[in-house]
Amino acid sequence: MKSRQPKSSSAATENPKTAAQKGAFTVVALGASAGGLEAYTEFFHGLPANIGMAFVLIQHLDPTHDSLLTEIIAKATRMPVAEVKAGVKIKPNHVYVIPPNTLMAISEGIFTLTPRSKEPGQHLSVNFFMRSLAQDRKSGAIGIVLSGTGSDGTLGVTDIKEAGGITFAQEPTSAKYDGMPRSAIASECVDFVLQPKGIAKELEWINRHPHVSQVKEPAGAELALSGKGDFDRIVDLLHKVTRVDFSQYRRNTIHRRALRRMVILKMDSLSQYAKYLKDHPEEVEKLYEDILIHVTSFFRDYEAFEALKSHVYPRIVNDKSNKGTIRMWAPGCSTGEETYSLAMTLLEFLGDRVASFQVQIFGTDLNEKSVQKARAGVYRESIAEEIAPGAPPAVFCEGGWGVPRQ
Repeated sequence: MKSRQPKSSSAATENPKTAAQKGAFTVVALGASAGGLEAYTEFFHGLPANIGMAFVLIQHLDPTHDSLLTEIIAKATRMPVAEVKAGVKIKPNHVYVIPPNTLMAISEGIFTLTPRSKEPGQHLSVNFFMRSLAQDRKSGAIGIVLSGTGSDGTLGVTDIKEAGGITFAQEPTSAKYDGMPRSAIASECVDFVLQPKGIAKELEWINRHPHVSQVKEPAGAELALSGKGDFDRIVDLLHKVTRVDFSQYRRNTIHRRALRRMVILKMDSLSQYAKYLKDHPEEVEKLYEDILIHVTSFFRDYEAFEALKSHVYPRIVNDKSNKGTIRMWAPGCSTGEETYSLAMTLLEFLGDRVASFQVQIFGTDLNEKSVQKARAGVYRESIAEEIAPGAPPAVFCEGGWGVPRQ
């Protein structure tokens, strides 16, 4: 992921509405399924119409019927509400609703629509949109998972958090159906767990934070760190508490993660955050977890696994010098999905020949909590919904978001 330059102190004081008019506004994605209508209504009833953000509703809809969601939501908010059309450019203080029977994405602030596949299985439209939003908006993305069954949205909020955005899930006991919010919370990538009206209230404060209200940054600009002494103190505290030396780590990444934690803690200066870290070692651990966020899934990089099967594995098998031993290593294995994906693809490739080889696959990671999960090898049952046979997760291909087929 490319580095992003934080705002200067002068830009940080700009009014959020002015920033929105210049195109620097936050985009909020709300994903829901069954019970979503009640959650949306409660959310928008608690939200001002001039907040300066744009809102995108990704609802699981019946693909064979027209949706009334646009008309219903229009009664709950004074913002303009419209069903998305391909090529529309997103605007602040507007609400956009996904059309039925489509997968929706966003690129450079413009919506794209793709007809849903007619193949059976789950269509994870919330993940699909949130992933594109994370890439398009980076720290200017906010992901919210509301009522619904299944696990759609879990991978989406993970991508948004990894990109520097903020994530929410509906408090499960307030949801008509708690499957989607519980799955998102279990990923440990949700920053706030609140009722819909509480989420709306939190967004009002977040939108006033300088890190959130200024989401447009000059492309390719070099990172200009404010408060170098405070930043160095943060790196020193990370080393002292976690025994991991981040002094040679990408400074912009640490700075971006610190800014994210500052938003969550309602702090607007690096010096204030550095002092808070000194007094609260548990926050150092949270920052550490944010820096080493475990963004992964089974077969996440589709093209890489295809290359392994078509180019790498054949050469390994035909190489007589390995004497029947195959060793593979997944550095930065996070919670292990990539390591087990390597094992599955290799065993699938070897087939009946597997008995002829001694296979060893290693996974390592700096985050001990992630390695413990990887060792256990226990994952939520709903991952089966995310990996349909012959249908890898959505990836960003040249020309837009798509679901490549074998």
